[in-house]
Amino acid sequence: MTTSDIPTPIQAFIDATNRADSDAFVAAFTDDAYLNDWGREFRGRDGVRDWDRTDNIGVQSRFEFKGIKSGADPDSYVVTLKVSGNGYNGTGPMTFHLRDGLISSLRISG
Repeated sequence: MTTSDIPTPIQAFIDATNRADSDAFVAAFTDDAYLNDWGREFRGRDGVRDWDRTDNIGVQSRFEFKGIKSGADPDSYVVTLKVSGNGYNGTGPMTFHLRDGLISSLRISG
């Protein structure tokens, strides 16, 4: 898969982060979204907004797309991003599950 194969909600996740647009970032997720960042769990759009504030746009993160492949389940994708900013810096996989054109689950781990 290439950059042209990135599903719309995942591209919105990347673009909103790189534009520092927190509202657009949160809007890429379902109302009942689940986000797991190395075992730290966040639920719903309020949880996603909290994570965004402390671990993403709130620390000036930027994403550089490195690759994408289909995940183990339908509508799941493993996206490799290089992260830079004033928080975590490094490259790693993020596993996305999509539902109804939005991100329903995001797991960040090594």
